[in-house]
Amino acid sequence: MNTPEAETPAPAETAWRRSEGMVSLPEVHRSIAIPKGASFWRKLFAFSGPGFLVAVGYMDPGNWATDLAGGASFGYSLLSVIMISNLMAILLQHLCIKLGVATGRDLAQACRDHYSRPTVWFLWVMCEVAIAACDLAEVIGSAIALQLLFGIPLVWGCCITCLDVLAVLYLQQRGFRYVEALVLTLILTIGGCFLAEMVFSKPSIGGILNGFIPSAEILRNPQMLYIAIGILGATVMPHNLYLHSSIVQTRRFDQTPDGRREAIKFGTIDSTFALMFALFINAGILILAASTFHWSGHKEVADIKDAYQLLTPLLGVGGASMLFAIALLASGQNATLTGTLAGQIVMEGFINIRLQPWLRRIITRGLAVIPAVFVIGLYGEGKTTELLIGSQVVLSMQLAFAVWPLMRFTGEKAKMGEFVNPLWIKLLGWSVTIIIITMNLKLLVDTFIPVPIRNQVYQLLKLPTF
Repeated sequence: MNTPEAETPAPAETAWRRSEGMVSLPEVHRSIAIPKGASFWRKLFAFSGPGFLVAVGYMDPGNWATDLAGGASFGYSLLSVIMISNLMAILLQHLCIKLGVATGRDLAQACRDHYSRPTVWFLWVMCEVAIAACDLAEVIGSAIALQLLFGIPLVWGCCITCLDVLAVLYLQQRGFRYVEALVLTLILTIGGCFLAEMVFSKPSIGGILNGFIPSAEILRNPQMLYIAIGILGATVMPHNLYLHSSIVQTRRFDQTPDGRREAIKFGTIDSTFALMFALFINAGILILAASTFHWSGHKEVADIKDAYQLLTPLLGVGGASMLFAIALLASGQNATLTGTLAGQIVMEGFINIRLQPWLRRIITRGLAVIPAVFVIGLYGEGKTTELLIGSQVVLSMQLAFAVWPLMRFTGEKAKMGEFVNPLWIKLLGWSVTIIIITMNLKLLVDTFIPVPIRNQVYQLLKLPTF
């Protein structure tokens, strides 16, 4: 441990006084020691973990429908969209690391320190709705996987997913490293399943490489552009920004400028590597859909259940569908673990209300399970796809309210000190922010405005119609 004399205050300690004494996730705050004088690789191992918790949100069941639709409909062409979305995510998560390390505040705390009380409460409500929507996608995804694997009805599958609350509580009591280890194990399970699926599907290597090259056809083809917007909207998750700015503070790094600089460096390496793994998963889903469905006359496949039923007969490999369902179950359970942590972070950060971890997680899970069970019970299991799509729309509504404060705070020298964003990061970051907000606004317009009215407006503006 550093002595107080050896430490220098973070810029936030002079710029943001109102939350003095607050720490993010206090039960695990600065709980993981960083070895002093260790080699590069030992330090990288000590800092590794938060990036994989964040990467979970970039490969959750909410991404599966858009990736499946993109691959089945247009082959490998939309791989470039997945890659660009991932690069945007890498930049935003880097800024979250900077905010958490340089200021000692997570994004929710930073909003509470900076904005008026009505604004803070509005942002908190929006964030809670987004977390519930994200959790809804994970609950439904896990329930679908349980049904595919074991024939369990969706309603009961939704209820069974509540049990992961116990796993989070148990592991967090043992130490945050156990939570990270479980998440990494599930991620490797997903990766192994899709690696096997891609071997079975025998995709075209040349086609994959060409797919990563951006094409103007994406902008010219209205249907392709629509799915591309969906991929982007499902990739960058708002709750990940709150989560990452908090869990980087679980490391007990030196509270000096050099110590913070080192923490930002290793944290960025960790998150970049983890998000590149998420790129592999998302690309793997699209590649599997392209190589299996696109050239076999099944271009309309976008439903997870349809994909599951067609994989084994089309690939001619026993167990291909089971691997797909196992990956879906691991994806859903992984995302619910991180979603419950994000729920705790935003409640404590925005409104400074501390609940017992088990109570907070039960509330978060209930907000997801109750609407899922209600809709499935009322309308039947055929509405699960609509629920998944609806959850992504809700997420897109909240995204701007997370990205905008992140860019603002990390761009102010009074808050960040020497770690303030340089000009090129500001330009790049604000450009990414505007692109994300524009694409998500279009997704909302396309979802809620009737097609005839929408197309008339697009024709007046000389935009492509859908």
